[in-house]
Amino acid sequence: MSNDRHVPVMLQRCLDMLAPALQQPDAVVVDCTLGLGGHSEALLKRFPEARLVALDRDKEALRLSGERLAPYGDRATLVHAVYDELPEVLDRLGIDKVAGVLFDLGVSSMQLDEADRGFAYAQDAPLDMRMDQTTGISAAEVLNTYPPGELVRILRAYGEEKQAKRIVSAIVREREKEPFTNSARLVELIRDSLPQAAKRTGGNPAKRTFQALRIEVNGELSVLERAIPAAVKALAVGGRIAVLSYHSLEDRLVKQVFAEGAATTAPPGLPVVPEQYQPRLKLLTRGAELPTEEEIAENRRAAPARLRGAERIREDVQP
Repeated sequence: MSNDRHVPVMLQRCLDMLAPALQQPDAVVVDCTLGLGGHSEALLKRFPEARLVALDRDKEALRLSGERLAPYGDRATLVHAVYDELPEVLDRLGIDKVAGVLFDLGVSSMQLDEADRGFAYAQDAPLDMRMDQTTGISAAEVLNTYPPGELVRILRAYGEEKQAKRIVSAIVREREKEPFTNSARLVELIRDSLPQAAKRTGGNPAKRTFQALRIEVNGELSVLERAIPAAVKALAVGGRIAVLSYHSLEDRLVKQVFAEGAATTAPPGLPVVPEQYQPRLKLLTRGAELPTEEEIAENRRAAPARLRGAERIREDVQP
């Protein structure tokens, strides 16, 4: 197993970004993507007065992180939940507003490293890809049962795969002979169905298809569409949110929510902008921040990361 799994992406930068909001006693910080607990542990260590609430949909991740964070006792509350369930989780815990929120949207390195989960295209495994293995449909079911048009849409929208039609017609032809169960057969089929020129660019040719299947199986974008606005809503004034995303679709979504929050909603031409139209957020990043070359050299999984941050500067005022 690679050492990568122990290196949280852009860790120092995330901590620095959240720091001004987490200095006061009893500040609550939410790690919406606990994974193996790297970011969470660093938050508890750096902000000894803060309380942590951490969510993950993967029970195995919760178990491992629970062991790692045990020394922090009741300062850490770990919850089995998908991150768009944040409002319900805070409600159950009796928490009204939080001082900080962190999202690291990468697939946990544990999931990539464990062969039997079927996330990785580099090794043969059952095509599962569910982050919570107790619920939902697997990647194999998607491949074997979705209509061709729907598969093309998924590969294009979630994988940004230009050869979607070609790959899908090969999938449909093959699944009629025998349903898909394992990743190696899919990887081989993708390789065989791509034109030579397409194979020469951008790493493993199966990468985009695997990303698309993973997003579909876990409903990642629709969950994110609900989760980011909910997290912004949960922030107290002065509270901060930091989001690490790993492909352009996620980053675009985060960018839109932050940009809307940071814009004035006043009708044009008002001499004075009333309170209810004032921006709710202040952006903490100009565009998206990227990892440094040193960091990418140390942790190859950091390469595609994009970090955006925002600070809550006003309550929502009902007009």
